[in-house]
Amino acid sequence: MKEWKILYHNLPQTNIYVRVYEHRIDLLRAVIVGAAGTPYHDGLYVFDIAFPAQYPAQPPEVHYRSYGFWINPNLYSTGNVCLSLINTWVGRKHEKWDPAGSTILQLLLSLQALVLNDKPFFNDFWSEIVGRGGRALFEKMAMTYNDNVFILNCKTMLCLLRQPPGNLHAFVVRHFRNRGRAILLACNDYAEGRVRVGKGSEGSISRVRVSGKFRESMREVYPQLYETFLSIDALSESDVECFKMEKCSGLSKNVGKKKYRVIARKVIRKISKFYASTLKLKTEGKK
Repeated sequence: MKEWKILYHNLPQTNIYVRVYEHRIDLLRAVIVGAAGTPYHDGLYVFDIAFPAQYPAQPPEVHYRSYGFWINPNLYSTGNVCLSLINTWVGRKHEKWDPAGSTILQLLLSLQALVLNDKPFFNDFWSEIVGRGGRALFEKMAMTYNDNVFILNCKTMLCLLRQPPGNLHAFVVRHFRNRGRAILLACNDYAEGRVRVGKGSEGSISRVRVSGKFRESMREVYPQLYETFLSIDALSESDVECFKMEKCSGLSKNVGKKKYRVIARKVIRKISKFYASTLKLKTEGKK
């Protein structure tokens, strides 16, 4: 098949993997590894692609293995993929499927670079309306969105290891066995504010403000990642003790302080109300 030859000769050596079926040339399964510098880093994103009978006159049908998570404006929790290139979203003529020139390779590269990017918040349609100048107003929201995406990325990792798609079990385990340690290190760096989500160690000079919601979510998912990576031998003996300590104290330390501050504020408010009511009574008594 022509598409197979194009993929064989032009597919990047890393980060995009394709499985074809000798007896079902109308089907194809692709796995994209989330790129460094994005909230999708180290994650695996599985796409099932079907060639309709009228292909290439009609674009391929694409389904994303979402596990129920809406991880990107273009990748719905239902598995639908909204992309101009496959005519499932609006777009200019040159962005649409071209039977004479568009290929599966182009589709996979678009998913990797244009969809699973460093600021997916701006993938939504309104981004083109506000333009580049208006985007600056939404940068804070984009960073919060990245936090949420990384949590969903971690949850997707767990689902892939627990319920891997057919014929991909060995691939999934091998990937996370190699990347498990780096993922746990990133979780700790993000939760402690040492670096912003999606950025490497060089991505931040000073500490980053971390929301309580993100820390709470990380507290929930981190122990599960730790136990799961441990079960597939992704951690060395020295790693086990290090990450076990982080699991028990590192990610919960700041959350505990936050809870203490909340309680302290409540106590101070009650004391203030008490003294205010006492002062009022004394004032009325003098009258």
